[in-house]
Amino acid sequence: MEVLHLNKESFEKLTAQTEKPVLIDFWAEWCGPCQMLGPQLEELAAEHDEIIVGKVNVEEYGELAAEMGVSSIPAMFFFRNGKLEQSLVGFMDKNALAAKLGL
Repeated sequence: MEVLHLNKESFEKLTAQTEKPVLIDFWAEWCGPCQMLGPQLEELAAEHDEIIVGKVNVEEYGELAAEMGVSSIPAMFFFRNGKLEQSLVGFMDKNALAAKLGL
């Protein structure tokens, strides 16, 4: 599955759904670790159909980032059954990320 680019409305709709777990990455174009993480998330999404992967640009949706308590990026939030299960900060490769999420 493709990585989804989210806004506030699509973020809220996606995280509230309960069919599949959802991983959301808060990122910015100027962030080096965010740029390194992007391809890892794309590979993770392609290899794991059982999850949905989305991205929120903190430059465009700073209010949403603030609501989620994002103070460092990349910041990832993993939702299962509509509830926040894990939050992760910093770069990690797809294998480490999959292991942390139990995939």
